[in-house]
Amino acid sequence: MASETTGLAGRYASALYELAEGEKALDAVAGDLASLRQALIDSPELSRLVRSPVLTRDEQTRGITAVLEKMGANALTLKFMGTVAANRRLFALDSMITAFLAELAARRGEITADVTSAVELSKEQLDEVTEALKKAVGQKVAVNLSVDPALIGGLIVRVGSRMIDNSIRSKLQRLQLAMKGVG
Repeated sequence: MASETTGLAGRYASALYELAEGEKALDAVAGDLASLRQALIDSPELSRLVRSPVLTRDEQTRGITAVLEKMGANALTLKFMGTVAANRRLFALDSMITAFLAELAARRGEITADVTSAVELSKEQLDEVTEALKKAVGQKVAVNLSVDPALIGGLIVRVGSRMIDNSIRSKLQRLQLAMKGVG
């Protein structure tokens, strides 16, 4: 099922990429998708909306459209997500967003880094993280930023198959395991 979802997500992401490129709206659509990804993380209700098999096509379409309109999304993003909802494919939305952003980065000669922080990073902090990653990997880096307050502090960075978890949550978990070993 995972490869089926990945294939499905990849096809939808490629279609959206081609449409956005044709309308010269790549940056706007990428921004909309990044905001939508964060909204899915922040809102259990929105997450239920896109994953629920109980809701009808119309309910899902109205729900995702209302969210995107409130976010001020690009007309292309609105129309595309309406089509995704009408086709009952919202369950693969996160994979579609990931695939779109990865394709955008690849075509721009960038490597994609997923960065999760405990709090929203300022523009300056994001620039510092991006520059540090650029130096570490030796090429341009596109950062997909998300916020997870459960981290307590610090960052989790994923670049390709490498992951660096420098969150306080993980440090506390390691400390807890070490303390169990002492006793």
